[in-house]
Amino acid sequence: GKLSTFRCSCSRGTFHFLSWARKLHLAATMIHFILMVNKQGQTRLATYFNFLTVEQRTAMESEIIRKCLSRASTQCSIMTVRGYKVVYRRYASLYFIVGVGVDDDENELALLEAIHCLVETLDRYYESVCELDIMFNLEKAHFIVDEMFMNGCIVETNKANILKPVVLLDKLSR
Repeated sequence: GKLSTFRCSCSRGTFHFLSWARKLHLAATMIHFILMVNKQGQTRLATYFNFLTVEQRTAMESEIIRKCLSRASTQCSIMTVRGYKVVYRRYASLYFIVGVGVDDDENELALLEAIHCLVETLDRYYESVCELDIMFNLEKAHFIVDEMFMNGCIVETNKANILKPVVLLDKLSR
């Protein structure tokens, strides 16, 4: 079926509801992807909030990972790659990489805090998280990411609230 537009009259005039809804959706789509990568450049976890083909993902990931790994620790951890504003942070042997639209007015420091919150949550769940924890319990890492982020937006930052459903799943699986 064809979507019809809904007209709404207000003191400022008439506007099309669908065009407003599209703008609202685009404004709400904050994060495009989250990657966890080791020092050798191998992707350990990847979450995408916008559709990309496997070929597009592979090409984009390889370029972003190469650029992140080649930067010195004294350089800024915010850069632009392939039309994305990339914010990353290294913790031990893992790089946590978040990508947002280059034209989005996102606060890069808030994204760094979101990365830090994710790492602290993983650390609390795994009791000192390492790359092997992510590799052997990938579904739990995805659960934690999914509890924190939804449709590209940060929905929860309270570590206890993030871990409640994951711990409940652990209890049910025993």
